[in-house]
Amino acid sequence: MAQPALVIFDCDGVLVDSEPISIDVLLQVVAEAGVEVSQERAYDEWLGRSMASVTASLHACGLDFTEEHLKQVRSRLYTRFRDELQPIPHVAQALTDLDLPCCVASSSVPERLAVSLSVTGLLPFFDPHVFSSSMVENGKPAPDLFLHAAEQMGVAPSDCVVIEDSAAGITAARAAGMRVIGFVGGGHAIPAKLNSRIAKLAPDAIVTDMRELGATIASVN
Repeated sequence: MAQPALVIFDCDGVLVDSEPISIDVLLQVVAEAGVEVSQERAYDEWLGRSMASVTASLHACGLDFTEEHLKQVRSRLYTRFRDELQPIPHVAQALTDLDLPCCVASSSVPERLAVSLSVTGLLPFFDPHVFSSSMVENGKPAPDLFLHAAEQMGVAPSDCVVIEDSAAGITAARAAGMRVIGFVGGGHAIPAKLNSRIAKLAPDAIVTDMRELGATIASVN
């Protein structure tokens, strides 16, 4: 295949180092509601998925995760994001050096994406090309979001490469007919056992450091 015409980035765990904060907040709210979920299970079932999918997972644990619970999660999460959230190391330079069109396609809602990308200074690299799973019928691991992003950007799926850190995202990219690079350099890499999880899915390449991204994209054919 030729050089890609579009690079599609997941947000959480790829652009911003948000997953440890997100999992911590979710586990706190769930525990306060009377349900104990292990960190391992949380990473296994929630990583890379929309809140609708997380809510379904919690129902299976016996918790009716209500709108009030969601409000608590959002309030605590956005407060911590504004206080603590950092971009993935070296991602700003990688984006500066990337001489290709790019966009974001994330399971997060638009409000969360706006907060995440704004507080980390990354929004100017993508605005207005930021796409949320709330814009499509089915979130990851379905291909809908990536196909929507490609359509909006005017690029054929086969000419796209996706940067993802989750099994759901890699599965979605594959289903969309896109090349995919697994990123395993986020703060959640060890607790989420990312290296082994991602390797089992056999993406086109795996990157541990954003300084490797440009060369890796160029080598993925």
